[in-house]
Amino acid sequence: MTVKKSELEKLYCAYNKREYVHPDPLEFLYAYPDVRDREIAGLIASSLAYGRVAQILKSVERILSKMTPTPRVFVESVTDRLISRSFAGFKHRFSTEEHIGALLKGARKVVREYGSLNECFTAGICSTDVTVVPALEKFVTAFGCGGNFLLPLPSDGSGCKRLNLFLRWMVREDVVDPGGWKGISPAKLVVPLDTHMANIGRTLGFTKRVSTGMGMALDITESFRRLVPDDPVRYDFALTRFGIRSDMEMKDLFGKF
Repeated sequence: MTVKKSELEKLYCAYNKREYVHPDPLEFLYAYPDVRDREIAGLIASSLAYGRVAQILKSVERILSKMTPTPRVFVESVTDRLISRSFAGFKHRFSTEEHIGALLKGARKVVREYGSLNECFTAGICSTDVTVVPALEKFVTAFGCGGNFLLPLPSDGSGCKRLNLFLRWMVREDVVDPGGWKGISPAKLVVPLDTHMANIGRTLGFTKRVSTGMGMALDITESFRRLVPDDPVRYDFALTRFGIRSDMEMKDLFGKF
């Protein structure tokens, strides 16, 4: 199937709107006008963005409700003991209180060392990098707990769907993606690859790969980059509404091309 940029632009104009965000965990980020809080909330919301959507929202809400007065202040000042007490008994599918504890301790380490998650990420970017993948490897490593399910390493072959979703939220800025991060070009972003995007990519001819992973994510990204060189994940939100929202089915998407 050959897809034209004009067809994707129609989808973007029709569905890249706040009214289509719910039940995406992205909606939690809108509560934080300060990017220092937003990046922490975004890391948590994206890290837990797997499984049933109702449970995702419930789990993210539980974590963020404990991070008072703000996510940034909580991370800066929290002790190991408070982390253990605050999230005792937490469970989100494969993720336990130990995983959340490691993630928050890693965020605390990064914030204390670099000043922010944004500064940590930009410290790992080279001007010659075509994508964010090399910097993402350094970013995850900086947490000191990388390579686990919540913070996978690209070098392990993972498509890093949730981390690339986090980057889309924090780097792009339009009516849906709140942005706020500086020093990272949207042109270097990689599509957040999940089963929906893999199906879309294969059906629309953006990849011939069968197995999901970083190879497929880069294939699909490169296909989008040929259409929109400066913003290859521009259409990610609009396309993935189909199959995620109960009122928008995948067959309806493919019928538009």
